[in-house]
Amino acid sequence: MTSETSTKDCLGWAARDPSGVLSPYSFGRRAVGSDDVSITITHCGICYADVIWTRNKHGDSKYPLVPGHEIVGIVKEVGPNVCRFKVGDHVGVGTYVNSCRDCEYCNHGLEVHCAKGSVYTFNAIDADGTITKGGYSSYIVVHERYCFSIPNNYPLASAAPLLCAGITVYTPMMRHKMNRPGKSLGVIGLGGLGHMAVKFGKAFGLTVTVFSTSTSKKEEALNLLGADKFVVSSDLEQMKALAKSLDFIVDTASGDHPFDAYMSLLKVAGVYVLVGFPSEVKFSPASLNIGAKTVSGSVTGGTKETQEMLDYCAANKIYPQIEIIPIQHANEALERLIKRDVKYRFVIDIENSLK
Repeated sequence: MTSETSTKDCLGWAARDPSGVLSPYSFGRRAVGSDDVSITITHCGICYADVIWTRNKHGDSKYPLVPGHEIVGIVKEVGPNVCRFKVGDHVGVGTYVNSCRDCEYCNHGLEVHCAKGSVYTFNAIDADGTITKGGYSSYIVVHERYCFSIPNNYPLASAAPLLCAGITVYTPMMRHKMNRPGKSLGVIGLGGLGHMAVKFGKAFGLTVTVFSTSTSKKEEALNLLGADKFVVSSDLEQMKALAKSLDFIVDTASGDHPFDAYMSLLKVAGVYVLVGFPSEVKFSPASLNIGAKTVSGSVTGGTKETQEMLDYCAANKIYPQIEIIPIQHANEALERLIKRDVKYRFVIDIENSLK
């Protein structure tokens, strides 16, 4: 027995099979519970996770599959116990919509690391037995704990990528105290995550160097995003010139790449954070041990830090670079994302195109 409503009043776009092709789909959301918030979705960011699961890359896709976990919108209804939100509030929903709420991680606002496993925003089995469906849809019902307040002075479309791309780099940067002015940061890869790492690095007062295999990104890295240096990572001379010069590296690249060359750029006690998912991580023990370096992994953040990041971005006028599209262009956008043809995050205008 599930609590999904019998009326299929939620409009969405879903993939039906591993081709990943999205098309219109109507389905029911659960009734608003006592602690729930119902949100009219205005925008949803497009993340590479949408490619992975619509195309069954991990072999666990549950069709029909409605992707999207960078969700923003306006509260349209709240349950009787909800105290943090009211109708009309601007809110966001990120990569997960449930957790056990009782383990050591949930109790410290780190729900993404829930001991029993957090429930992802789409393609997961929720507590009531229904399969979660994401933000390529007209509305969503979520427990208030997993909703975030978006300051009224911050554009909703710009807020969407913060719910995954933004928090994924913000979390490890804060954990490793990268918010100390005067320190030096290297950012590997200049996509949705990488460009946010550059923006946060500059806001924190760091000297930021971007590493990319693509020389075409140099001008935008320096002039649009405000990076201090741009290095073509395949140029050995450029790489050698930066030996032992960086306090921190944030690696957003998911393609396979060598690690020793980057590890050599860290100062003594430097920190290397991996947020991408290459097929393997391989480096010499000497790259780690000599210089007492730290290698750390990270995914998205907990609820406490996500709210802090949203407030920080609003206060400091930090905005992702976005390309807004109608939902009718979602299939094309996913193809372009695979080809890295986006600067730097697609955001679907759900409100004006999903009718």
